[in-house]
Amino acid sequence: MNLYNTLTRTLELFTPLNKKKVTLYQCGPTVYWTQHIGNMRAMVMGDLVIRSLRYLGYDVMSVRNYTDVGHLTSDADTGEDKMSKGAKKEGLTPDEIAEKYIAQFEHDVSALNCIVPTVSPRATHHIPEMIAMISTLLKKGIAYETDRAVYFSVDTFGWDRYTKLSRQKKQDLIAGAGKGDVEDQDKHNQADFALWFFRTGAHAQAMQYWPSPFHSSLVAQGEGFPGWHIECSAMSIKYLGETLDIHMGGVEHVSVHHSNEIAQSEAATGKTFVRYWLHNEHLLANGEKMAKSQGTGLSLEAIIKRRFHPLALRYFFLQAHYRSQQNFTYEGIGASQQALNNLLQEAFILKTRSKQTGKPLPALLKRFKAAIEDDNNVPQALSTVWETINITASPEDRYATLVDFDSVLGLNIEHYASIPIPSAVTTLLHTRHELRDKKEFGKADALRDQLEDLGFIVEDTTEGAIVKPKDPLAFDSKTG
Repeated sequence: MNLYNTLTRTLELFTPLNKKKVTLYQCGPTVYWTQHIGNMRAMVMGDLVIRSLRYLGYDVMSVRNYTDVGHLTSDADTGEDKMSKGAKKEGLTPDEIAEKYIAQFEHDVSALNCIVPTVSPRATHHIPEMIAMISTLLKKGIAYETDRAVYFSVDTFGWDRYTKLSRQKKQDLIAGAGKGDVEDQDKHNQADFALWFFRTGAHAQAMQYWPSPFHSSLVAQGEGFPGWHIECSAMSIKYLGETLDIHMGGVEHVSVHHSNEIAQSEAATGKTFVRYWLHNEHLLANGEKMAKSQGTGLSLEAIIKRRFHPLALRYFFLQAHYRSQQNFTYEGIGASQQALNNLLQEAFILKTRSKQTGKPLPALLKRFKAAIEDDNNVPQALSTVWETINITASPEDRYATLVDFDSVLGLNIEHYASIPIPSAVTTLLHTRHELRDKKEFGKADALRDQLEDLGFIVEDTTEGAIVKPKDPLAFDSKTG
């Protein structure tokens, strides 16, 4: 499998450290509100990479975290903690906010048919691991304490090492960081980032805090909370080891969050942190970046209320490469829903016509596999699905090919191809067949409406009558 590595800016042959075992970490949500469908696209992109690796024979250990403390309203260590802000807004505790939106997130990714990660750690459950890593950095002299925070020293670590992912210039980083919070006059360099915030100054009223071995003359017992960046390093290393095969996340994290993760992790362990960095592009809404702050933070619930199925949104996502921006419109998801329904109808017909178990078609498998191996080119792989529908081959083999492909695409083809035909429909079809044998075509055609009322349509072909669900997705009891 060839993957585009953001670290090298090249397409590289993927070779995991441990033969067929892959360790993969994906940045998960900050759980202070409902995630918009732009965030959901990122989750689906991660799911497709995991499914593709497994399709190619790899054993994948995947971790996707929940950030439930320490992520400030600016990714660059300024502003209020998002969890505290969300808790105050809804009159709940930060833990209650986290529980509420973790449940919502898990409901949404399940509706989009995303595979459950091997581990889904919460930041607040891993404070000891974060404190241990920060302590290591302090002992090595790569971190330092002030009365307001513990910081990572970019100067000590080295600017060339710090910017190897983002490829930013030192002067640009310093200038950009200088526009932020300069409350801490003891901070060595404005580009230094916080590993631990003491419960003082802007964070004196922090709702989540823990004792620590770190020292501040302004608080007792080193009370405070971890910085956002240290959380991902501590959790990923705990579950996946000191060197990860793959780390996924949005392109917006390259310059700050992921650069900080690399710096603190490699400084602490002395080893390469991640071998392959994969970054997904943004979902746009009518040409603009989707964001709650801009009023374009569309939720999956809102999509469902407009009578679109979650899997129609998944199908929509399948049509763009993970490294390409994608523009969401209701016309676009409407076309995706129609295309998915057509695909499921064809799969239903193929299964109905199958008399035995088929085998996937080798030529199509080769093309599908080649697309997946080419930097997870799912849009190209999706085109192979429609080739399968239209190719001349037995229904058994074409259906088996679709099922094989769906282990990557995740459209639940087997489920919808197995929709049971009610006895009432079977009776009407038998009656209609008898009427047509008697040349009573008018009466036979009149039964079409009754069949449609039961959710099925019938088409007459040279091979006989074909019955199929009118709207396969409507048979999904969860959303239909």
